[in-house]
Parts: sequence; C-alpha cells; structure tokens
Amino acid sequence: VFQAVFNLLIPDHAADAFSPPRLGSPGPWDALLERLLGGLGRWDAEHFLFIAERGYLFEHNCAFLPLFPLSLRALAGLWPPQLQPRSRLLLSAALLNALLAVLAAAALLGLGRAVLRRRGEAFLAALLFSISPAGVFMAAAYSESMFAFLAFSAMWQLEKGQSWLSGLLFSLASGARANGLINAGFFLYSRGKRFALQLQVGSASVRKLPLMKQALSLASSAALMCAGISLPFALFQYYAYVRFCGPGTGLDQTVPEPLLQLARDRGYRVAGMDGAKPPWCSQRFPVVYSYIQDTYWNVGFLRYFELRQIPNFLLALPVTLLGSWAAWTYVSTNPWHCLTLGLERSKSVEKGKPRDGFCGPAAFVYMVHATALLAFGFSCMHVQVLTRFLGSSSPILYWFPAHLLLEHEPLLWSAGTDNPTSGKPLLSKSPSSRGKGTPDNLVVRLLLNWRSITPLSKSILGFFLCYWLLGLILHCNFFPWT
Repeated sequence: VFQAVFNLLIPDHAADAFSPPRLGSPGPWDALLERLLGGLGRWDAEHFLFIAERGYLFEHNCAFLPLFPLSLRALAGLWPPQLQPRSRLLLSAALLNALLAVLAAAALLGLGRAVLRRRGEAFLAALLFSISPAGVFMAAAYSESMFAFLAFSAMWQLEKGQSWLSGLLFSLASGARANGLINAGFFLYSRGKRFALQLQVGSASVRKLPLMKQALSLASSAALMCAGISLPFALFQYYAYVRFCGPGTGLDQTVPEPLLQLARDRGYRVAGMDGAKPPWCSQRFPVVYSYIQDTYWNVGFLRYFELRQIPNFLLALPVTLLGSWAAWTYVSTNPWHCLTLGLERSKSVEKGKPRDGFCGPAAFVYMVHATALLAFGFSCMHVQVLTRFLGSSSPILYWFPAHLLLEHEPLLWSAGTDNPTSGKPLLSKSPSSRGKGTPDNLVVRLLLNWRSITPLSKSILGFFLCYWLLGLILHCNFFPWT
C-alpha cells in the first residue's frame, strides 16, 4: 500500500538503469497492476522480470541466478492470459515474496529459539525482521525474501540435526544468490566442532574407530555436502558458458527488434550471436558471474573507495556500525571462546548450563558468518547494498538489536521477555497481551511509548523504520537506494 501511494505521488527519477522496452499493447488490467505494483519492479527487479519472461538473453543478466526467475515463470501461468507477461510476472513476484517473507520470519523465529534459547529474544528478533531496514527488497521482485527463507530454514534444520534437509535448503539458496556459497562454512564448522568435542570427551565412537578413519569420514561427508551446496551455482556457470561461448545459433533472428536495438545502443552482448567470444570464455575456469561483476559494475577490492561514493558509505554506515558493534560485543564477552574457535569444551557446557542469548557460545558461527559478510561487502562490493546483503543473509542483524533492546530498555523488563541478567525490577505485562502465554508485539509496545523509551531504543527502531520507509519512497521511484 505504501509503495503504491508513494509511486502515485512522486514522479519516477530518470535513472540510468536496465529498462527493457515494453512489447505489446497493455490492457486496462495491465495498467491497473502497474499502478498498484509498479514500484516493486524497479532497479534489479527489471532483470529478474526480464529473465523470467525472456530467459538469459543478455550477458549481464547472468549476474542474477535462476531460482527466483524460474519460480516467477512457474507462477505466472496461474494468471489469466489476458494480462501481459510482465504483469503476470510482477503479480507473481509480489505474492510470492509476501509469502516468503512471512516464512522467513517464522524460520528466523525457530532458528532463534534453537540458538539463543530465549524465546523472548527470538520473538523480538522475528518482529524486527518484519520491519527490516531491507524491507523494500523483501517485497520487491528481488530474490532477497527467497534467499532469507531458504538460508534461515537451512540453518534451523542444521541446528536440529537434520543435515540432509539442511544441505538441500542451502543448495537451493545458492541457486538464488551467489553468497549462498559461503553457507557451506556452516557444515564445515558443524562437522569440525563435533569431531573436536568427541576428541575432548574421548567418546566411545572415537575409541572404536581409528582416528584417521574418523577424520577421513568427516572430511568426505563435509566435502560431499559442500559440493552439493555449490552444485546449482556451478551448473549455472556451465549453462552460461554453453549459451554465450558456444557456436552461434542465429538466435538474433528470433529476438524482437526493439531488444536488439537496446543491445546495440547499450553495448549488451546477446546470447547465440556469432562474433567474438567474451573474454571469460577462454579462462581456465570460465565463471561469468565474477566477470560481470568486474566488467559491468566495477566490483572489486577497494574499488568503491572514492570521494564521490561518500554518500553511499553514509547509507551503509548504520548497518556497518551495528555489525561491528555486534562483533565487538561478542568477542569482548567471549574472548577465549573466540580464540579457540568455539572448539574447546567450555566449563559451562561441562556443568550442563551453557550461557544463553546472543552472547552464548551457540551464536559463534553466526557471528563469524556475519562479520565475514560485513568485511567482504564493505571492501569489495558497492557498499550501499550492505543493508540488504546482511538483512537477507544473517540473523545477527536481528538478534543483536533484540539483545540490546532486552538488556537496556526498562519497558521490556517484563515477564516473558527472558531477561535474566538485568537485575532491575520487572514491569507488569502489557495490557495488549491477549491471554495467558500469548506474547504481545514488543515493537508496537515501544512505539506506543516512544517518549519514554531510552535513546538506544529510539536509535535502533529509528534505523529500522526510517530505512524501511525511505526504501519504499526512494527505491520504488527509481531513486538510488541500498
């Protein structure tokens, strides 16, 4: 609703972005859908919608992995044929991402309960996800909601010991976004930690089998899982190689002239056309993804560190500070646990009472994952995308603010918020709670008491809500955003 209103009131900015010509004559229903949902089809959404309709026609489209556009194409067949293909795809994207965002929040809630072991903290983190600073990308025709759902679900299943189901979900995630490849680290760490703990306690399974055989079994299992996770990405690189590096097929004869003219005007390489092969085709390992990032968008180490990019660094400053603060808080609370990579059996575990919450030992691998993404994104990517990059990939962006709110906001020191460390008097439960055992919406409670909450709470909620709202205003009208 917000994006429709803002898109109606604010004229679109004339952005230098991929914008293929609309083919065919739109009907009244197409015009209505464009008016209602058009703001969800801006910037990279144009690529996803174009791929779903036309396939990987242009070389630079291969920067966008196929799982999300394939899903849109499958759903588009459910709508009346009177609608233009783009309208059917846009409607599919809006409905699919609405569902996936809800499922991602549910998966984050389950993951938080398994890792944090504080129901209130996990619930508040899921509420914060619903007003994510990357919220516009969860709703628009982007792959963020799909990736968040698959990644959080895979992490949750791995915490529950469902390794094969987790591996399948991680594999699907790597078919949606390239940074899904790094999720293989969760499997490697899980296997390595299990083996290290077995060695420390001298379990019967280790005594029965030679140590080398145990290590080989562990390594082969981890390698198989990592290969499975990487398979969708590798298969897509092969598909791109066949499509753009193979012999010409005369495909240009079947491409509509307006699209060929767009390719000539913008210098796009069209699949299936005869002529010089792209440079990446002759590489030992031809990976089109890295070539496109380098050639078309100048993505590389420290390449974005220019004076003219200061506004984009300012856009990324809140999430950078939040991620850095989270890392410092965790490391300063658990210095020995971090130095030993969480592989040493702690005294609290031996006593059967491990520390819970964000600073607990179970969150270590998630903190490492978030810090690695933050460091890579800040130094090697277009820095303004850090907000949605972390918002769709790491639960830390929601766990740490939830931890801060519950530790430092007196309004939340009430029954059911699981705050055993503050030692402050507890307030009675909010009257908005609808019954015994039913948690109220803590975010709404804070917003309704805005004047009385702490500056820290105002800063956290201000960041989440301002970026949520600004994203709808700016992104949906083709203004530069995160």
